[in-house]
Amino acid sequence: MKTLNKTILILVMAFAATVSSCKKDDDGGGGGSAGEGTVTAIVNGNSFTSMDIASTASESTSGSNTTITIQGSDASGKGIFLIINGYDDTGSYEISDSNVFITANYVEANAGNPQNSQSWNAPYQASGVVGEINISEKSTTTIKGTFSFKAKNVNGDQSIKDITEGSFNVNFQ
Repeated sequence: MKTLNKTILILVMAFAATVSSCKKDDDGGGGGSAGEGTVTAIVNGNSFTSMDIASTASESTSGSNTTITIQGSDASGKGIFLIINGYDDTGSYEISDSNVFITANYVEANAGNPQNSQSWNAPYQASGVVGEINISEKSTTTIKGTFSFKAKNVNGDQSIKDITEGSFNVNFQ
């Protein structure tokens, strides 16, 4: 019984340390260059801009834990999804395999054959630090910031996508 209690205590402390260490600094940087209602980025050298109608953010709180989700998709089915579990204020959130509560994904959906859709995920096993999400502004209606990350197609060809110069300026649902 003592071993079980110690194990639970260690897990709770590890979780608390992980959540409290999510935030790297208090400066969320500039708001980026995304137009209102869009998510933009450079994906392996190619421009990505989401459609306003397919770009949104959501916020949910359970107890003292707040989760922010930001997403944007274009007309061809490509999309970027950012999740910060443990959000507490504007600032920088590191994407790393040592903290799986902050994730980023790039998706290329195939509507004609959904089984051929591909997803690149960050972090991934043994990735180390692969990016960050910077929240520069957040109100009750909008959220703005920047991001960059390297993501791996872990269920496919193992390729890496380099997402740079990312920016978002989206409304909450």
